[in-house]
Amino acid sequence: MRQRLEYAAAWLFIKLLEILPRPLARTVGIGFSQIVYLFHVRLRRVGMRNLAMVFPEKTEADRARILRAEFASLGRQLAEVCQFPRYTLENVDQVVAFDGLENFERGLARGKGVLFFAGHFGGWELSSFVLSMHGHWMHVLMRGMDNQYLDRLIRHYRTMHGNKAVDKDFVRGLLAAMKSGEVAGMLIDTNMTPPQGIFVNFFGIPACTGIGLARIALRTDAAVVPAFTIWDKDLGKYRLRFDPAVELVRTGDLEADILANTQKFTSIIEEYVRKYPEQWLWVHRRWKTRPPGETPLY
Repeated sequence: MRQRLEYAAAWLFIKLLEILPRPLARTVGIGFSQIVYLFHVRLRRVGMRNLAMVFPEKTEADRARILRAEFASLGRQLAEVCQFPRYTLENVDQVVAFDGLENFERGLARGKGVLFFAGHFGGWELSSFVLSMHGHWMHVLMRGMDNQYLDRLIRHYRTMHGNKAVDKDFVRGLLAAMKSGEVAGMLIDTNMTPPQGIFVNFFGIPACTGIGLARIALRTDAAVVPAFTIWDKDLGKYRLRFDPAVELVRTGDLEADILANTQKFTSIIEEYVRKYPEQWLWVHRRWKTRPPGETPLY
C-alpha cells in the first residue's frame, strides 16, 4: 500500500511539473531535489563515499557542496523532462543549444551508423529528445522502471518524436541498425557485472563497465560520438556538445580491443566529470562490483 501511494505521489508530482510554466517548474524541481538531499541519508552517504574516493584532496565541505549541486542538477533535469510535451521547434532553442553538431553530421555522413555515448551527466535525457525533434530519431537503450505506470509515462516522454526505446541487452537489433546507417544512444557509466562488463580505470579505480558499445562499434565500424548535455549557467540553458568521433583501437585482438576502447570511452567521461563534477550522478554505486579478491567499497 505504501509503495502504491509513493508511486501515485510521484505521478502527480510529474504531472504538476508538466503543466507549470518552465521557470517555475525548474524552481520547484530544484527545490524538491534539495529536500531529497536533506532527508535521503543513504543517497547522501553513497555520494560522499564516491567523492571521497575520487577527490581525496578535497575537504568534506567541498565534497558536500559538489553533492548538493548534483542534486540541484537532477532536480533541474527532472523539471525539463516533465516539460517535454511543451517543447516545440520554436521554443526548444531556449532550453538546449547545439555545440559541435558538425561532428555528428560527419559521423552520419559515413553511412555506417552513429553510436552516441555519454554518462549520467547534466541533462542526459534531453540529448536524444532534442535531436529527435530535429528529425534525428535514434534507438535509446534503457532499463524499464519497476512501476508500469511510471515506466509507460517516461517511455512516452522519450519517444514523443520518433525515438525507439530498446532493451539494453538488444545487441542484435543495434547491429542491424548500424548496418542501416541509423543512430543509437547509450549511457556507459553504470556499474556492471561480468561477463557483460570488464574492469577499466575510472578516476584510477577499477570500475566494471559495459562492453556493448565497444563490441558493436568494432563489429560495424559505426562512428562513436561522445555527446554531453552540459548545464551552462551563463547561457541559462543546456549545451548539447558533440565531440569528434573516437578513433577506435584495432589491433586484431578482439578482446584486447574491446578493453582498450572501453577504457578510451570511460576516460572521455572522466574528463567531463572532472571539468563539471557537480553534474555527474555521484549517488550511484559506480564501483560496487570489485575485481576478484578485492574488498567491497560500499
